[in-house]
Amino acid sequence: MADRHQITCIVKSDRMNPHEAIEYVGGGIGTNRWKVTQQRAIQGIENREWLFFVNQGGREVDVIIATSQWGHKYLKTRADRAHENNLLSLTTCPL
Repeated sequence: MADRHQITCIVKSDRMNPHEAIEYVGGGIGTNRWKVTQQRAIQGIENREWLFFVNQGGREVDVIIATSQWGHKYLKTRADRAHENNLLSLTTCPL
């Protein structure tokens, strides 16, 4: 059974451009913080090791793998009424 983790922050490849690809996703609290590359998170989902979600207004929204028109895999949230991709609205992960 896959472990379920809440993503609370991201690191983008170009912090000035909100539509650039996400490099890392992270979460946790205090000394239990974690951060993995988007590529590793995708592998974890595909290998059924991990499931991810974000909290949007008190609701859990699942993170899924999508494929761009150029065939590149990336993470995004299931579409909901608030945002098309809730991951892009998360804060930047601490270093």
